[in-house]
Amino acid sequence: MSLGILFLILGVGAGILGGLVGIGGGILLVPALVYFFDFNQKLAQGTTLAAMVPPIGIVAAYIYYTRGETNLFAAALISVGFILGSIFGAGAASKIDTTLLSRFFGIFTVIVGLKMVFFPK
Repeated sequence: MSLGILFLILGVGAGILGGLVGIGGGILLVPALVYFFDFNQKLAQGTTLAAMVPPIGIVAAYIYYTRGETNLFAAALISVGFILGSIFGAGAASKIDTTLLSRFFGIFTVIVGLKMVFFPK
C-alpha cells in the first residue's frame, strides 16, 4: 500500500476520533507518525499541527456551531491564549532534546488518560 494511502487512512481514523470524542487528533497522530512512519517527535508534532488546523479548526467547529454546541466567547479567548502559548511552546520544543520531548508527550498522555478513566466529570 502506498505511503499516501496510509496517510489518508491515518487521517480518517484521527478525524473520526476527533469528531467522536473531541480530541484534537494529536493523541493519535503523533504516536502513529513516530512508530509507524518513523518520524522523529518534532517532525511528528509539526506535521500533526499542520494537518489538523484546516479540518478541525474549520469543519468540525462549524458543525458544532450549527448545533448550538459552541461558546464563541470562550473559544475566542482560548484562541488568543492558544496563539500566545503556541509561540512559546513551538519555540521551546525546538530547543528540547527529541527523546526528552517524546518522553514528556508519553507521560502527559498517560496522566491525562488515567485522570479521565478514574476521575471522570
